[in-house]
Order: sequence, then structure tokens, then C-alpha cells
Amino acid sequence: MKESKGSPENETSEATEDQELYEHHRIVADPGQGLMRLDKFLFDHLAGASRSRIAAAARNGNVLVNGIARKPSHKVKPKDEVSLVLPYPMREVELIPEDIPLDVLYEDSEILIINKQPGLVVHPGHGNWTGTLVNGLLFHFGKLPSSPNQPVPRPGLVHRLDKNTSGVMVIGKTDEALTHLARQFYDRTNDRRYRALVWGDFDENEGTIEGNLDRSPKDRTVMAVPLDPEQGKTAITHWKVIERFTYVTLVECKLETGRTHQIRAHMKHIGHPLFNDAQYGGDRIIKGTVFTKYKQFVENCFALLPRQALHAAVLEIEHPLTGKRMKFESPLPADMEAVLAKWRTYTNSKPLVDPGEEFDAEAANNMK
Repeated sequence: MKESKGSPENETSEATEDQELYEHHRIVADPGQGLMRLDKFLFDHLAGASRSRIAAAARNGNVLVNGIARKPSHKVKPKDEVSLVLPYPMREVELIPEDIPLDVLYEDSEILIINKQPGLVVHPGHGNWTGTLVNGLLFHFGKLPSSPNQPVPRPGLVHRLDKNTSGVMVIGKTDEALTHLARQFYDRTNDRRYRALVWGDFDENEGTIEGNLDRSPKDRTVMAVPLDPEQGKTAITHWKVIERFTYVTLVECKLETGRTHQIRAHMKHIGHPLFNDAQYGGDRIIKGTVFTKYKQFVENCFALLPRQALHAAVLEIEHPLTGKRMKFESPLPADMEAVLAKWRTYTNSKPLVDPGEEFDAEAANNMK
């Protein structure tokens, strides 16, 4: 990171699988500057940041001076390096409360843990200004703290899941909780584990995918590992096999980073796109046989699971008030369970095809 004298330098980090919700500032005090309170120093250098929000960040250990967490009253000296994690300021956008059912796994005065259903957009944006989780949260709570500096306010949100990804999400109900959670996501001290059904089998039982992710030059709506290893943002996904079904495999993915579409893009990159993931090529037969019955079987599975087979199964965080480590789990939703049951039946039944009749559908499609 380049040194910035007397002005902030921002390094944005994504808060979860797919969305940037907070920023990292680094400021180096000018050599000629006199002693100044930390909160005033930051207030003077950060546009749109209130003293109360800066103070909340400092109380949660999000403000460092020369690498050490400091209180708002700490005196900043010339050439001191100040860094902090701070949510982005919000703009004026009207959000309409809507009565959207929430599947609550846990709730107290500081946090809300929900099990997000597939098909629910998390926050308003282009093409989805109503019917989102945020609209539902506003209906149920009236008001929640919001991550600042976003084009659209996102009350309570420190991370998000794709529209068609289901599973565990945490909501911050106070400014303190939101700031504390943001720091955990930024520092990667939380634990996020997903279950994904992917095409193909694996030679190993576990592994790690390391590859920067950036917008695909061919389609800006999807992410890809660029040819230039220096391009894009660092992304690391750890995976392990849970259950094998010959042509598809159920895996657990543990995120070390949280980039947009990280699991979907990484699995595509290693030749194992998610089952029925239309954006990443998983909505066609990748592995299988030449039998028409098999094709019909896969199409029936697609009909049962009309989305990518991805579920946020586990979220482990530190409670922002008590500091207690808490683990929340969500069982697989009915659509994924139904498809897994069909694959178990298929693979456990009498073999329907001779080895010579098996084929690599992806290779066959590439030959066309």
C-alpha cells in the first residue's frame, strides 16, 4: 500500500461471498502537524464520517495508531500511521418497509441471525428496489444502523448472499454491533462454511483453490480468474468432499476471503461448476452418460432445484457485546435435499451403463 500523507488512502475489502460493504483507510500524519486527538484527526481527514461513528470504531478496536488499537482521546503525533475499518456513508434513498417473513435462528439486543430463503434479494439495487431482505428488516425493526458511504443504504447488513444462495446471515442491530461485525469480516476472524453440489468427481478428498478474482472481460456480470495473476483481488477457497455421486459431488467450502461469487467462480475455474448454476455454465450436463434416461434424470433434478446448488450452512462469529464465540448452523433447504436424495438413489441403484458408454459431456460439447 502506498503511503498517504495527511489524506486517507482507501483499500476496499469485500465483507462476504459477494459484496463490498466497508472500507479500510490508512492515513499518515503530516511531519509538521502538532498533537491532535485521534477522533478529531480522523474527523478532519475523512469526509462524511461523524465523530460518533469514529468513536464507535475506536471503542471496538477498529482504529489503530502505528499498529496499536487506540481510544478516541489518544494524541496523534507527526508521522503517526493511522488505519481503520469504517462502513461507507449512506446516500439519501427511500426504502419502503415490507412485510417479508424472516426465518429467525437467533436474536438478542445486538444481533439477528436469519436463515435466508433462496430467491430473496438481500438489498435494494438496480432492478430490485422492493421485495428485498432490507425491506423486510425495516418492516420488522423500524430502524437499524446502516453501513455508511453506500450508494443505497443497507440497514443492518455487514455481508450478503446471492439472490439464489440460501443460508445463514448475521444482521447488526446497533452501530456498535455493525462496526464490530465489520471488523470480524475484514480481519477474517469469523468462520463461514458452505455446502455446494458441483459437477464432476475429485481425485482428492480436500484441497485449496487460490486465484485472484476479477470481472470477466467477456461478461461483466460474472467473476473469473484472470490470466494475469496480478490482476483482480486475492481469493482463497478451501474445499473438502462430503459425498460423492459419480457425476456430481457434494462439497463443503470454507471461505478464507469473501469475494463476489467466489465459490461459484472458483469451482468453475477448476472444472467443477455448481449444479444448475446458469451464470457459470452448470445448467447443462457436464458429466454423465449417453443414455436418454440420464438426461431426463438430470433435467428432473434441475426442475427440483431451479437455482445454483449453494447453501451457507455455518456461520461462526464473536458476539459483539459479550465476546463469546457463537456458531450458527442452517440445515440444507428442501430443494437441495430433494436433489441429493435423487442422486443417492441413482448412484446406489444397479449400474445403468457399461463403462464403455460413459462419457465426459464437457469434452463432447467442446468437440462440437
